[in-house]
Amino acid sequence: DYELFAAYPHGGGAGWKAGSGAIFNLRSDKLRPAGWTSADAAGLPILAGLAIYGEAASGAIRHALRFTASCTSAHYVYPARHEAGSCGANAPPMGLRVRLKPSVNISHLPRQARIVAQALKTYGMILADNGSPWFISGAPSPHWNDDALHQLDQLSGRDFQVVDTSSLPHPGR
Repeated sequence: DYELFAAYPHGGGAGWKAGSGAIFNLRSDKLRPAGWTSADAAGLPILAGLAIYGEAASGAIRHALRFTASCTSAHYVYPARHEAGSCGANAPPMGLRVRLKPSVNISHLPRQARIVAQALKTYGMILADNGSPWFISGAPSPHWNDDALHQLDQLSGRDFQVVDTSSLPHPGR
């Protein structure tokens, strides 16, 4: 998987320019070297953390999702490999994993939003970049129902718990 940041056509369409690029082998769990960024600030593969319509249409998203925060610290925790601190030390670090609390009722959400919310309960989400607060990234598709997905706006930070990943084995070190 090749990922580019700030990519745009150059030279009358004869080529492309990008601010940075990264290559990921999605068949491996090897991490990028410590301190390396990628197309996202945390140095993680973007594709692996996207909500993809085909997964939602099948009834379940079976992986953690990526999200952004407007304010992050100058630190990172596993699985992130890079920081992009925009605030003080009390802000969350890149790689922070949070999970929707089991007690949060999602039964009233429209189907697409409920499937995303269930993934947030089961697998959580990982802070991957600076951006809009609590923004969950998804691959574009005309089949997403934006009105249904905006029902996720009902969730707040109080509905999530931090997942302690410090004891997890860190593959690829």
